Amino acid sequence: MIGYIHSLESFGLVDGPGVRFVVFLQGCSMRCKFCHNPDTWQLGGGEEWTAEKLFEHIYRYRKYWKDNGGITVSGGEPLLQIDFVTELFKFAKAKGIHTAIDTAGQPFSDETSWMEKFAELMSVTDLVLLDIKEFDSQRHKALTGVDNSNILKMARWLSDNDKPMWIRHVLIPNVTDDVNDLEKIHEFISSLKTVERVEVLPYHTLGIAKWESLGIKYLLAGVPTPTQEQINIAEKILHIVDK
Repeated sequence: MIGYIHSLESFGLVDGPGVRFVVFLQGCSMRCKFCHNPDTWQLGGGEEWTAEKLFEHIYRYRKYWKDNGGITVSGGEPLLQIDFVTELFKFAKAKGIHTAIDTAGQPFSDETSWMEKFAELMSVTDLVLLDIKEFDSQRHKALTGVDNSNILKMARWLSDNDKPMWIRHVLIPNVTDDVNDLEKIHEFISSLKTVERVEVLPYHTLGIAKWESLGIKYLLAGVPTPTQEQINIAEKILHIVDK
């Protein structure tokens, strides 16, 4: 099983519990206006690894993880390489390693053959980090190029099947900080049984240089990063902290 890898990070601290070895896969079908890694969009690019060889490489770093770390597969969009991730995680679970997947959920489908593969992946996945970029379907489509109906279905499936998840929301001033939308996100999250954590990720502009190097017009040019007050408001609405 060949996977297409964008990059590897041996000491990740923000992609799941503890210290994580993070695998960034190549390929994404979404076109988020705020994406900080547009160089991951192309399908089939990147460096080729077999799941076995990649796991052998990752396993060398196991001393970093101690008792509460593990492996996180991110992207790009890892669900576009679902068979590869499943095989990689099977090697990890054979060694008792905690596994997490960081996904936007967009490839999710309730079509039978896809669901069979997804259920197999979830059987060797300990945690799902799921992005909810917008709750309103039309605003989601304007922001990412796709609507979010299947993403919300995925969150519901994870809840119904007792799969732990963290929910993440990128906060962009005047784009994803609408109070009514944040309240709807909170209402939706509250209806899920297995959400262990909710995170507000402040928008940043560190990826603009990548857009420019790829010759792609950055559509959020001039949008500022959120203030601490704006972050505090979003966190209060999402009930992340008591403020």
